[in-house]
Amino acid sequence: MTVPDTHPRTHRTAGPSAPARALLSAACRTPWGGAATGLPGAAPVELPRVTGFVTSRFSPLVHSVATECLGAPGSADDLVGAAGPRTGTVLATMFGDTVTLDTATRRLTEGQVHSPLLFFQSVTTSILGRLGQSYGITGPVECLSVARDGAGEALSAADLMLEQEDIDRVLLVGVELAANERATWIHRRIAGPDGPDPLPDGDCAVALLLARTDEGTGRVLLRAGAGSGSPADRAPADARHARFGWLAPLVAAAETVRPPEGGPVPRPVRVPGRYGYVVAPAGRAAAPAAPAAPGGPA
Repeated sequence: MTVPDTHPRTHRTAGPSAPARALLSAACRTPWGGAATGLPGAAPVELPRVTGFVTSRFSPLVHSVATECLGAPGSADDLVGAAGPRTGTVLATMFGDTVTLDTATRRLTEGQVHSPLLFFQSVTTSILGRLGQSYGITGPVECLSVARDGAGEALSAADLMLEQEDIDRVLLVGVELAANERATWIHRRIAGPDGPDPLPDGDCAVALLLARTDEGTGRVLLRAGAGSGSPADRAPADARHARFGWLAPLVAAAETVRPPEGGPVPRPVRVPGRYGYVVAPAGRAAAPAAPAAPGGPA
């Protein structure tokens, strides 16, 4: 298992000049059965199976939420289409596929024959290869694990990827499994004033499709440097989102793109972190915050 990185490596210039990004589509998957009633992405506990992936729910969960976000490959709803070579992917998860790793470890210590399927899917991004094959996505792939402000760092990674001239769209997937014994122990071990972020109540995932944009285009926009990034931004504005742990800001962003039927008009979503990201319907984005004082955080 990869221990979460407490020193994020992305660097992004925030402020009034930071380009806006369009959120073209979004999806959330909360497969908790009756326990998910009233929550975004509520779904049955059972997930659609993905051939070649066994034991763990991690990869089927990623596949399910990504397919809902992008539309069925090759269909009229497919949002990738010919843009596959110019589409990148970012996968964000604090602990990754702990079920596969622990299953493989137990088999090894018990002297059992190692399963080649477990070896393959122990690579966190293996399911992205399956999605890339289905949709023709051949752009860059990045996987990150961050203990603090994971949602903001994931958005930053996608934002930075869109700075590349040959990338027009980025699929961002945030995913976390229900914490098992090992994940719970590590999470408590690294607890302190600066983190880590809280974990969700159970298996869940959220997907966002981001694209380049000019100001005023796109139904929902993402902008860096428009929020305060203050501790007050860390508390979810909607109490329902607190159950999603560090994924809460991404879930709120997904609801901004796909508002609940009959629900209120989406409000701007402030994402905690160094870059003060705000997600808001076009025309409702908050004004950029004042530049940081000299010597302050980037």
